[in-house]
Amino acid sequence: MSTRAWVLHVDLDQFIAAVEVQRRPELAGLPVVVGGRGDPTERGVVATASYEARAFGVGSGMPLRTAARKCPDAVFLPADHRAYDEASARVMDTLRSLDVPVEVLGWDEAFLAVETDDPQAFADDVRTAVLESTGLHCSVGIGDNKLQAKIATGFGKPQGVGRLTSEDWFAVMGDRPTDALWGVGRKTAAKLAALGIHTVAELAGTEAQLLADRLGPTMGPWYRRLGRGVDSSPVDPTPYVARGHGRETTFQQNQTDWALVADAVRDLAAQVTRDIAAEGRPAVRVGMKLRYAPFETRSRSLTLPGPTSDAADLTAAALELLTRFDQSRAVRLVGVRAEMEPPAAG
Repeated sequence: MSTRAWVLHVDLDQFIAAVEVQRRPELAGLPVVVGGRGDPTERGVVATASYEARAFGVGSGMPLRTAARKCPDAVFLPADHRAYDEASARVMDTLRSLDVPVEVLGWDEAFLAVETDDPQAFADDVRTAVLESTGLHCSVGIGDNKLQAKIATGFGKPQGVGRLTSEDWFAVMGDRPTDALWGVGRKTAAKLAALGIHTVAELAGTEAQLLADRLGPTMGPWYRRLGRGVDSSPVDPTPYVARGHGRETTFQQNQTDWALVADAVRDLAAQVTRDIAAEGRPAVRVGMKLRYAPFETRSRSLTLPGPTSDAADLTAAALELLTRFDQSRAVRLVGVRAEMEPPAAG
């Protein structure tokens, strides 16, 4: 086999749960659910669940109370973002040590651009390197591009290697539903179904103009390219730079006392101030998310008069935003976000 370009997608298996089990070996083999403050009687959602918990139907984004009903014997743990940051950094450093371009997607995912005559062997080396350096298992997808590699990872989970290329794209993907594609969610799949498009092959065979007319001149043709397994985006090793930092809190009972909501906003603004101070970049914009009971979310934002890292300025802006919401309604959640000044070039 001649040397050629491949894209590999690396995905840590049950990452957050795996980090927790690594810290608490006695939890190995048990159903573990991580989310909120780790109390399933409180409001909060599942950040991740171990495979043992998933077998009971527990999944990410599910309310903790629902998870407890599905798996009453699960071990519930609070989320520890610092621990996940540290574990993720070790994984990404390991991937970069392989001397190939690495595009980090988040805590537990990355793309690698690889020139090799044996992508399977390289993928096996990746899995071994990550396990030996971090103690964490990962799965790897191999493809001609990022789209194919991302989907292929699912075929290799857990602790394995999947492969999907242009050569076998339609044989593997053609009869699958459109939401099997990375980039097509349930809402888009429903829009496609309304056009009589139910499978990947049907999407690939639809006229680009029809999709452009119905789904937009940019997105319509893009969805058709997805259906054909086409993705020209390169693996970009540019380090990720956060645009901003946000914090939020969920009230355990719907809150009707807006003075207490304001107190929560002050606390969140103080946390966000510390977050941007650690970045060394001042804020230029403040945003607020507010979720009314039972589950209606609204957002507002404002541009600051000038860049600032002053807690009083950010708190004042957040409190001003709070006045722009309907204060006759009960509140379920409130969040504050600060958008930062872009980093200096060079």
